[in-house]
Amino acid sequence: MQFPSPVAVQWLAEFIGAKIIGNDKGSATGINELHKVEPGDVVFVDHPKYYEKCISSAATFIIINKETSVPDGKALLLVDNPFGAYSKIVQYFRPFEPSSRMISDSAMIGEGTFIYPSAFIGNHVVIGKNCIIHPNVSIMDHCVVGDNVHIFPGTVIGGDAFYYNTKKDRELWYQQMPSCGRVVIDDYVEIGCNCTIDRGVSHDTRIGSGTKLDNLIHIGHDTVIGKNCLFAACVAIAGAVTIEDGVTMWGNVVVNKTLTIGANAVLLARSGVGGSLEGNKTYWGAPAQDAGVAKRELVWIKRIPELWAKVMKNN
Repeated sequence: MQFPSPVAVQWLAEFIGAKIIGNDKGSATGINELHKVEPGDVVFVDHPKYYEKCISSAATFIIINKETSVPDGKALLLVDNPFGAYSKIVQYFRPFEPSSRMISDSAMIGEGTFIYPSAFIGNHVVIGKNCIIHPNVSIMDHCVVGDNVHIFPGTVIGGDAFYYNTKKDRELWYQQMPSCGRVVIDDYVEIGCNCTIDRGVSHDTRIGSGTKLDNLIHIGHDTVIGKNCLFAACVAIAGAVTIEDGVTMWGNVVVNKTLTIGANAVLLARSGVGGSLEGNKTYWGAPAQDAGVAKRELVWIKRIPELWAKVMKNN
């Protein structure tokens, strides 16, 4: 999430009750979680496993619970509870804003766009020209929809990320990170019935132009989908996945988090993707592998009884 204007690190430190270590003259331009940080961002870390990764990331300001060295030009914001400090900043700049209308007064709707009765359009939503938004669609706050987009009944754009800060030493093990990111849908996208596309935790979930989604598809937080992709029904994609242009996924494909699928890859039905895949290949199985190899292995598996019978006969 980008701040409306740069925020002095001294103001941030006072706001969250932090001690500044390092650059105390800089200004933050946004706040992000570790997968999406950019120069000028604030990020938080509260586990020793990720201290070094966080400090050496692109982030300029690190909310942390341990005093340590910091690279030139960066600043540590030392607090007892980094997660609480991060959440306080997010809630200040992106507070809950109720809406009493089906189409918010702050939404911007382009010329030629038709919105059916019972669709909900949240606060600060931007929808382009010549779109069709069908009944019972919900487009939540701050989401952006391009031109010539069709969204079919029952779909939810911009639900909160399924993303939790987990610690076993407290009564509530799972504390949800407040979602301040957006969903950005480019031009000529079609989204079928009863799909769910989660907003980014602090950045954008994005669907590239010309991509077509069938019914009952889930797209996790911060996932970036390229142009002209084609996803059949019941595809489920976890968070922070990168799917390059022209990828096809047939029914019931499941994709694990934080991986990349290369351009023009084809995932056959019911494949399970546990690691990054090269583009321009066809995959099948769980875990997904080259479809030709997987099919030959299946042939040999079916021949095991025959081969075993021959071995027993020869013995």
